[in-house]
Amino acid sequence: MSSPINPTTTNARVDAMLTALRAAGLRVTPQRAAICRALVTSRTHPTAQVLYNQLAGEVAGLSRATVYNTLQTLVAGGLIHDLGEAGDGAVHYDADVEPHVNLICLRCHRVDDLPTTALDQVAEQVAGRSGYQLRGARIAYYGLCPECQRAQ
Repeated sequence: MSSPINPTTTNARVDAMLTALRAAGLRVTPQRAAICRALVTSRTHPTAQVLYNQLAGEVAGLSRATVYNTLQTLVAGGLIHDLGEAGDGAVHYDADVEPHVNLICLRCHRVDDLPTTALDQVAEQVAGRSGYQLRGARIAYYGLCPECQRAQ
């Protein structure tokens, strides 16, 4: 369901995040740069705690507060989405802000992306009828992933 990571696109997305952090008045530190890179290259939809655990051993001086503050600033800037919790009590984040469907497993709390061109048509209709200049969309479906279905 996910496409290969393109280094050019990855660098551009990380640069956009770092620019947004600067615009919000935050210094671009190695810790914040690592958080942005981890978000852009993630194949999952990490929580703040997962990001902290992933990076704490690699990035000196990383604090949970830096992770949380960076995530909130990126959400406010529209560069990542706050997906809410996936039944596990923790907020998950998505660095893919292009319209797509999120599939959330109610048992294992996995979040998968499902790209679909049908959302492009919906976005055109919504923009045309509402007059809004759309910046993104999030649609989530909840159910059981194939692995959890097999385990039942």
